[in-house]
Amino acid sequence: MTEIGMGEYPKIKSRREIDISPWMKVIEREVEFRAGAKPELYHAVGQQDYIAIVALTPDGRIPIVQQYRPALERKTWELPAGMTEPGEDPAKTCERELLEETGYPAKAVHALGTFSPCTARLSNRVHSFFVETGIRPPGQSIEAGIEVNLVSPGELGAMIYSGEFTLQLHIGALMLAGMRGYLDLSSFSGP
Repeated sequence: MTEIGMGEYPKIKSRREIDISPWMKVIEREVEFRAGAKPELYHAVGQQDYIAIVALTPDGRIPIVQQYRPALERKTWELPAGMTEPGEDPAKTCERELLEETGYPAKAVHALGTFSPCTARLSNRVHSFFVETGIRPPGQSIEAGIEVNLVSPGELGAMIYSGEFTLQLHIGALMLAGMRGYLDLSSFSGP
């Protein structure tokens, strides 16, 4: 794609990072859009890259997890997911998070793609994976505070349509799994 009339602009005139917690920082950028224009301030949230997992158990069900999300002040149903550790390969994060959150081991991991979750406000990337799981070992523990449910693709589709499953990033991961041929989205039921 060719940018018309942009030349050497926009230019980042200054950049500052403010650590908020071990998991988040605010990135402030002063941007000059054209020669002589007054620079404008823009802020973004900086975090480690994130992974989203569309998994399918040997019996054809999708593990979803419920946990309390302080940002929404309620519990939400989501796909297994998490942040990469610094320097950690996203596929390894995928295997680790799936086991920690659901107790299911990864049998085969397929990359679905890496995308930006929000180009206006977030600086990290989302790595999405489709995972064929092994059988969950009896007594396998999971992360505290997480509830696991196994749903059919049709049941998950109904949860999306009803507003019970609302995380847009994970709905996008499901779409990617369908586009790459790992999940039959026609089985998702609608109203």
